Amino acid sequence: MGNRGMEELIPLVNKLQDAFSSIGQSCHLDLPQIAVVGGQSAGKSSVLENFVGRDFLPRGSGIVTRRPLILQLIFSKTEYAEFLHCKSKKFTDFDEVRQEIEAETDRVTGTNKGISPVPINLRVYSPHVLNLTLIDLPGITKVPVGDQPPDIEYQIKDMILQFISRESSLILAVTPANMDLANSDALKLAKEVDPQGLRTIGVITKLDLMDEGTDARDVLENKLLPLRRGYIGVVNRSQKDIEGKKDIRAALAAERKFFLSHPAYRHMADRMGTPHLQKTLNQQLTNHIRESLPTLRSKLQSQLLSLEKEVEEYKNFRPDDPTRKTKALLQMVQQFGVDFEKRIEGSGDQVDTLELSGGARINRIFHERFPFELVKMEFDEKDLRREISYAIKNIHGVRTGLFTPDLAFEAIVKKQVVKLKEPCLKCVDLVIQELINTVRQCTGKLSSYPRLREETERIVTTYIREREGRTKDQILLLIDIEQSYINTNHEDFIGFANAQQRSTQLNKKRAIPNQVIRRGWLTINNISLMKGGSKEYWFVLTAESLSWYKDEEEKEKKYMLPLDNLKIRDVEKGFMSNKHVFAIFNTEQRNVYKDLRQIELACDSQEDVDSWKASFLRAGVYPEKDQTENEDGVQENTFSMDPQLERQVETIRNLVDSYVAIINKSIRDLMPKTIMHLMINNTKAFIHHELLAYLYSSSDQSSLMEESAEQAQRRDDMLRMYHALKEALNIIGDISTSTVSTPVPPPVDDTWLQNTSSHSPTPQRRPVSSAHPPGRPPAVRGPTPGPPLIPLPVGAAASFSAPPIPSRPGPQSVFANNDPFSAPPQIPSRPARIPPGIPPGVPSRRPPAAPSRPTIIRPAEPSLLD
Repeated sequence: MGNRGMEELIPLVNKLQDAFSSIGQSCHLDLPQIAVVGGQSAGKSSVLENFVGRDFLPRGSGIVTRRPLILQLIFSKTEYAEFLHCKSKKFTDFDEVRQEIEAETDRVTGTNKGISPVPINLRVYSPHVLNLTLIDLPGITKVPVGDQPPDIEYQIKDMILQFISRESSLILAVTPANMDLANSDALKLAKEVDPQGLRTIGVITKLDLMDEGTDARDVLENKLLPLRRGYIGVVNRSQKDIEGKKDIRAALAAERKFFLSHPAYRHMADRMGTPHLQKTLNQQLTNHIRESLPTLRSKLQSQLLSLEKEVEEYKNFRPDDPTRKTKALLQMVQQFGVDFEKRIEGSGDQVDTLELSGGARINRIFHERFPFELVKMEFDEKDLRREISYAIKNIHGVRTGLFTPDLAFEAIVKKQVVKLKEPCLKCVDLVIQELINTVRQCTGKLSSYPRLREETERIVTTYIREREGRTKDQILLLIDIEQSYINTNHEDFIGFANAQQRSTQLNKKRAIPNQVIRRGWLTINNISLMKGGSKEYWFVLTAESLSWYKDEEEKEKKYMLPLDNLKIRDVEKGFMSNKHVFAIFNTEQRNVYKDLRQIELACDSQEDVDSWKASFLRAGVYPEKDQTENEDGVQENTFSMDPQLERQVETIRNLVDSYVAIINKSIRDLMPKTIMHLMINNTKAFIHHELLAYLYSSSDQSSLMEESAEQAQRRDDMLRMYHALKEALNIIGDISTSTVSTPVPPPVDDTWLQNTSSHSPTPQRRPVSSAHPPGRPPAVRGPTPGPPLIPLPVGAAASFSAPPIPSRPGPQSVFANNDPFSAPPQIPSRPARIPPGIPPGVPSRRPPAAPSRPTIIRPAEPSLLD
């Protein structure tokens, strides 16, 4: 016998799961947990078992559930169970499941009533369940027995609170009908974690075991001690029924018969029993599913909107249509040209914020990398002076010259101009590499047609290589032109008169004083571990100094290093380091920072190193030149032996410095212009005007526009996803219209849960009223919670606010007068409470039937809650 209400929900949830599976996603409904809370032997396991519809949990007297049982129900086509502690074994007989639960409980807790918070995890796979989690918890107890610890009550309460505190858990507060409801620990615990009463449902069990003549009608009608979601009465199988193998179907029939035949419950029999409890819980699951639908619908609609534009192109797609291929080819080539131009010229839309690309990288080559390459080939001072002295001596020959020869200046200048060819050609190579990378990035959008992409890359790359030859020829021509005529009449040239007075330090002319050239993070790499090891600082490079700070706020300055006599040298990357390093040192062999002769500065990439070096060049800090050892010591002093020769060398040295600076300035200006004109602009024009013609002539159009298998698969997947999303939205709409949410009941006055005490009323015990004898009105005090016809001890009447009672009244005096027309009985303002000397479980004696219809006397309900 399964849970019929649950089985009605299964197709609904399965439709949702299937709809989401078809689009490759999972439907996270996160259905609530259902936890049963109550005292020992309150019937918690039976309530839980009825919800599943299978007989598999241990039952008995005393504490039976001694470890939490986390029961995961999983929808499956076959029915079986498995435990987490023995995954390899599948249980198809649920009697074996019960035995395994008992054995696993004893394994951890022993056989003498011990408890443990370590849960037993059981999974039940069945076609008759939803994906739910049910939790069977140990019963609340106060007195330890057997191996139970002294603080057993607090341990069990903490264990229960861990499970019922979750917001998505439904709490079944189980209380037996033959117990005082106002003292229910289950309801108190539920109130702690669910003060609004939104998740708590009261369950009254053992209604068939109440004392004869009492019932729980007022409780079940939610009039006495009310809960927001009310109470549901159930009648479970007795221990005798369980031992007699009475099945759940027969038990449910007996429960139905009990409610229909009982005079106090027959008017609400349709709201009582296990089927109604199942219906209530399933309605909570339905409510939860409906509450999840708006979020799921919003998620699906956003996905559908994102697919609409792309799917529009595929709706009327015909792969073999020649007009479609022609149109697609024209669009692809046009889009490629637009993308290439945007990457080179820059664009505001689709800006890459992670790295430089296209035109920005070419700009960096023009204005950082190329100037750096020019300075790297700057002449070495000693070599230059030696070459000048040799040139002067060779021009004079056997004679001793009286004047500085012009030819020595021209020979040295031409030799320096030839050196410009290498950095200029390297600059062209760098730009070509960036152009080819840009072409590959732009052809990424042609990946749907691999043949078209391949041909486009080949044609454009071939054209760029053709332009490379012309560009390099033009640049070499520029250098040859500079070499062919030395213009000593240039307006920036210092001339002979000024050259003789010019300082040798002119080449270190700084930029504008205090001008900030660059800021950024660098790591000082060569600080010893004893002094803290490598540290990262915020560096600020100006035209006169290099400063570093603790952070970019530039408030706490660590050091300021003047740039005088500084140079840069390369440092090999460490074996275990992924940093790129360069060093700054003083040419006069002085310490640069503290006791360091050089400071090693580390960057994350070689590009950052090159960029910082270019910035140092702008500040006048040049790279170190490789020192070549002289073959003999005589040559070291050849140019310093003659004072007149020394003056001539100095003059030509200044003239060469001035003229080479003019040529460098001219080349730095002309190189970007030449590359832009002969290579970049021509490539853009070629893509816009000639690429399409080359594509048509290179191969057949149909083969050129053949789709890749990946693109065809992507199109099919997209169309399938689109239709699956629409189907899922339709299913959600159907569920919304086919299911009904029940509104949350209004709040009730449940302050009784906070004000309960040991003398609270016992509302379940209401005697079935009969005709009351009017002969002795003082003895009639309305319906008492305890047995009204048992003789009271002497002095017991003093504790009641009612007229005095004789010390030993005889039974015959109570029934002395059966006249139904005598004066009505007197009802006090407050009902009498149970005398301390009478146990609450003593049954009352039913009086003989009165000759007339009995008058039902009930206590005034508000007074019970006072």
